[in-house]
Amino acid sequence: MLKVLSLSCRPAAQRVRVPYLSWRPSSSLPRSQSPLSRFRIFPQPKLELRLYNSTPARMSSVDTSLHPHTSGRAAEFAKAHSAPNELILYGGWFCPFVQRSWITLHEKNIPHQYIEINPYEKDPEFLKLNPRGLVPTLAVPVTKNKNKIQKPLYESVVICEYLDEVYNDPAKNGPSLLPADDAYERARCRIWIDHISGRIVPAFYRFMQHSDSKPYTLDEARAEFLHHIKTFVAEADPEGPFFLGDQFGMVDIMLAPWLCRLFLFDVYKGGLGIPEEGKGGQDEHIWQRWRKWAKAVEARQSVQDTLSERKQYIDAYRRYAEDTTQSQVAQATRAGRRLP
Repeated sequence: MLKVLSLSCRPAAQRVRVPYLSWRPSSSLPRSQSPLSRFRIFPQPKLELRLYNSTPARMSSVDTSLHPHTSGRAAEFAKAHSAPNELILYGGWFCPFVQRSWITLHEKNIPHQYIEINPYEKDPEFLKLNPRGLVPTLAVPVTKNKNKIQKPLYESVVICEYLDEVYNDPAKNGPSLLPADDAYERARCRIWIDHISGRIVPAFYRFMQHSDSKPYTLDEARAEFLHHIKTFVAEADPEGPFFLGDQFGMVDIMLAPWLCRLFLFDVYKGGLGIPEEGKGGQDEHIWQRWRKWAKAVEARQSVQDTLSERKQYIDAYRRYAEDTTQSQVAQATRAGRRLP
């Protein structure tokens, strides 16, 4: 296991930073190039450490003050799935990776039990099932030596694909969330799922966790995030409304939770930066298609039923915006590592 050294291991005048964006001065650009061409954006940051002279922000203790339960429509959905079941989703209402799994369970109409876990105050019984202590964790019934036992699955993408593959009766579970009869389209979907998980989501957290001590500006973080969004939208079905057309699918599910959290940039970072309708310039068609996709996905019942009230998200993400949270996602973002 990779161990991360605490910031306290270095003198206060030094701070380890991993640059995410390589910046070229505007004077070196041909006039025909857009400002985005100043960036060379890497899918995964290089493991190159540089020291910057700045005083580290004070890191607060682990986030134990989170609201303990779901609220709003998510609370109703959780209550409806609180009875014991052999398939159990261990989750946290605030976690977008959990929401991916929950949306999939909803879309496939899969009977299950939902158990709320505070990953910052981990129950020993939960840690026996998943020693990493991360949510989502899916407890899956499997048969071994003629006995049925529960085995864990982690990682939201793995969980969602498992559920889609195993619960595949169209009469009970609806259509497949990945193209069932087209191997090429299925593979193409996985490319864009990887784009979401490997580019859009990390850029979301770099943007949200920006502070004055970072080696990149807020505008650079915003431009990187929007660049990855535009790349995604350009590959979507031109008519939509969803990524593959008129059918809601796995690619849509992978990005939906972060779509529903974009309002937080208005709260904490001075806005997302997407142009208003009619003001997108040469990218107007891209942003029109984005708005069509976003409206359809946000309105999906499975998405709405797995969301808590906005105030709770504002409270939960305040420490991300201040870059003081000690969640594993936040720590990985600071260190330039792959998200857990």
